Amino acid sequence: MSGAAALVERDFAVPDIRCAGCIAKLEQGLVRDRRIAAARVNFTEKRVHLSCVPDAEVPDLIGAFSLLGFEAHLLGKGPDEADAEAASSRALLRAVAVSGFAMMNIMLLSVSVWSGATGVTRDLFHWLSAMIALPTIAYAGRPFFRSAWRALSHRHTNMDVPISIGVLLVSAISLYETLTHGAHAYFDGAVMLLFFLLCGRWLDSVMRDRARGGVAALLRNMGTGALVLRDEGSGHWVDATALEPGMVMLVAAGERLAADGVVLRGESRFDLSLLTGESAPVAAHVDDQVHAGTLNLDAPVRVRVTAAGGDTAIADIARLMGEAAQGKSRYVRIADRAARFYAPAVHCLALAAFAGWMIAGAGWHQSLLISAAVLIITCPCALGLAVPAAQIVAAGELMRRGVLIKDGSALERLAEVDLALIDKTGTLTLGRPVALDLDALGFHAEGLLLALAQASRHPLSEALRRDLTARGVQPEPVEAVRETAGFGVTAMWKGLAVSLGRPRHKLNDSALATQLSIDGEAVATVHFADQLRPDARSAIDALRAEGLGATILSGDRAEAVAPVARELAMTAQTSMSPQDKLAAIARLGGGGHKVLMIGDGLNDGPALAAGHASMAPGSASDVGKNAADCIFLGDRLMPVVDTVRMARRAQAIVRQNFALAIGYNAIAVPLAFLGLVTPLVAAIAMSGSSLIVVGNALRLKRALR
Repeated sequence: MSGAAALVERDFAVPDIRCAGCIAKLEQGLVRDRRIAAARVNFTEKRVHLSCVPDAEVPDLIGAFSLLGFEAHLLGKGPDEADAEAASSRALLRAVAVSGFAMMNIMLLSVSVWSGATGVTRDLFHWLSAMIALPTIAYAGRPFFRSAWRALSHRHTNMDVPISIGVLLVSAISLYETLTHGAHAYFDGAVMLLFFLLCGRWLDSVMRDRARGGVAALLRNMGTGALVLRDEGSGHWVDATALEPGMVMLVAAGERLAADGVVLRGESRFDLSLLTGESAPVAAHVDDQVHAGTLNLDAPVRVRVTAAGGDTAIADIARLMGEAAQGKSRYVRIADRAARFYAPAVHCLALAAFAGWMIAGAGWHQSLLISAAVLIITCPCALGLAVPAAQIVAAGELMRRGVLIKDGSALERLAEVDLALIDKTGTLTLGRPVALDLDALGFHAEGLLLALAQASRHPLSEALRRDLTARGVQPEPVEAVRETAGFGVTAMWKGLAVSLGRPRHKLNDSALATQLSIDGEAVATVHFADQLRPDARSAIDALRAEGLGATILSGDRAEAVAPVARELAMTAQTSMSPQDKLAAIARLGGGGHKVLMIGDGLNDGPALAAGHASMAPGSASDVGKNAADCIFLGDRLMPVVDTVRMARRAQAIVRQNFALAIGYNAIAVPLAFLGLVTPLVAAIAMSGSSLIVVGNALRLKRALR
């Protein structure tokens, strides 16, 4: 085997990852191939990350998956996995609808048989049931049959094997009973079994679909390209993917950088919030370093490219996010831990029932019926519904409170957190400039400010327009409006020249202010600040009441964080890079803490991916929202507390559901073993346990009231 330094990394989409058994099978089985040094499963996104030798061919790696019974596609080269997952969810929903419709019709026919129909009438109803059930089983049972066949063909087993055997066995016995004019057929039980199993699988699929996303959103924050200057001074547009070190970019005001570089000529202020989280713009002069993804605010500058594409700072953060997400993806959900030993246990029970009754002298027909009843009554419907039912109800209630849960496993992880790390800018604060001194303005000054501000897309103009509009201010009529990059907006008002731009008196680089001048005289200066969320203090107190310590983890300077930390009585770590935040979470995790990371920006992306659980506000960047497990909307912070409370309540309900499912099996399995339960009664009992589990989950609707 080559040394670690010679290994290459590859990612594969594996849509058939279903449970903890699949994780163990892949991670332990793939490394038996001499070409593969390590395999890590991302359970949420159904991906597998391989470290393999450089000469490993993709078809050979895909073959290694096939030997374990899994279909795999190299990411970026196979079918789009997000589209495939969406199509899978739609197919499951269609199967649920078909099986539900067929179940109701077959049950209506069965009522007549149960009521005492005999002879030709009973045979007719059995044949009608068969005509409805057999096509339904062939169509709706495909997700289970395909999975079971793939596992068996590679000498493995999974949870779908006993399900498929039970359904096919009951269907075959029922068809035999119909052909031989038998008294009992169990098509209703087989279709009912499929319906409830499909419901559980579809609910789980809905939760997984919310987790789709990825670090590709990072690259959307880079410029799409740049105007590159030739030696003679003329320029031509170059796509971001074609930029190379040494090229000179002309970056206009309002343009986002497409590569890392050094300023050669000019000076301006840059919005670095994407990288550092700091809301105040930072001045850049000749020889200063600037980074891809940052926004040039004031004036054109020339930048010599030092790093492009995968070598930029933003690409480094993308890699950090990918690596951090791998750690979180190794979390194994409760249902999957329970399912790890389920399939072999069910096989053993069914075989024991068949063998025991054959030894006792019962014929093969009776022994098969009892074995099928055991398979059905131990069917994991209640187990399959225990988690997704609770998660769907919890997610629905949280959505009404402005919280979107992207991943079902996030609720389980949120229930376990004991420490909250919170970013400042955009998370504890609103993340946008707010005008501080509008009350001191005169009527005409307000109208002029709005008239000029709405003609510009500068961040301070946008903030001014938003705040003045909210106060009901009407713009003054102005003419000849013109914006000059780096200087502001000018216009004519009642024959006077008016302007909105930088204050004339010197401000430090981090100060946020704009000045209105009329006929060359300054008449109003508006200062801006990033204000705390209105309920920040009460939300932090509520988190502490829930047993969660809270501290600030910020990329801002210490002097910018200190006032917020004092007001909220929180400790703080400041001037932290994405790597620093990642290291802090790793250190706390190593000490036994379950960290809840709450942040909004690109600089928080790796930390959000690495936290045991994570949340981002709706105003977060695409990167922050993709990396987070949950998104909360609006200006309030209290939804974070509501989410933790609901997650803990949901976890309690899930445990209750498992207890109900185990209790049901403890009573029902011995009865099935003794031959006291037919497949039909087994299906009804199984369905009843599923309905009880769903009913218990519905209690979560009152959890936050």
